[in-house]
Amino acid sequence: MLTPEGIERLRGNLADVRGTIAEACRRAGRDPGDVRLVAVTKYVDLDTIRALLATGVRDLGENRVQQLVSRADTLGAADLELLAPDSDAKHLPRWHMIGHLQRNKVKALLKHTRILHSLDSVRLTHEIERQAEKLGLTVDALLEFNVAGEQAKSGAPLEEAGALAEAASRSPHIRLHGLMTMPPFDPDPEAARPHFARLRELLERLRGDGAVGPDCVHLSMGMTIDYAVAIEEGATFVRIGSALFEGVTGN
Repeated sequence: MLTPEGIERLRGNLADVRGTIAEACRRAGRDPGDVRLVAVTKYVDLDTIRALLATGVRDLGENRVQQLVSRADTLGAADLELLAPDSDAKHLPRWHMIGHLQRNKVKALLKHTRILHSLDSVRLTHEIERQAEKLGLTVDALLEFNVAGEQAKSGAPLEEAGALAEAASRSPHIRLHGLMTMPPFDPDPEAARPHFARLRELLERLRGDGAVGPDCVHLSMGMTIDYAVAIEEGATFVRIGSALFEGVTGN
């Protein structure tokens, strides 16, 4: 159980993150309402997540299917689309799968969430389509690209963008909403700016070529160290962990 001090720290951290989002939007001439916060909860316990839900945050991101499934079993899962307003009467979390997804775990994942930020191969696209058709549901997805070409990072290489976009766009049980990336780690947030800009430019190119539909407009990019820069470069989803939970006991 979190202490009152821990809950207060969590609320303060959340206010700071929202303030940073608003300030980055001001600099970029954007509406803060166009940027959605996804709280990355992989390193915190259930009490901390419950306290976060009590603040009104509904969008939670997990990197591993097993942990997402376990937590969704315990805390519940909102049956909402990616872009649905926060109107769930039961105040249930909306789970985002933000980590690498193996094809043999697609079925287990789709029973708990249909929001995927990391669609990174044609083979995975085909498996998601197959399982979604069997379950009679539609998956909201973003294509993940390894913009920097890092060997150890997941994400499709940029040269496969056309083929991956085509496969996802032709899958009737996948709604393609945008792109996602993770830049190389660097303590200087400005180092991530070229990678974010490149993802934005890729989305613009895919839209201009007609490779993706008119609903494919979103960019999932930016974490604690660089989310302000990501917003300046067009992020519509930011995935924030440590900035929210720093100094909060129970994690």
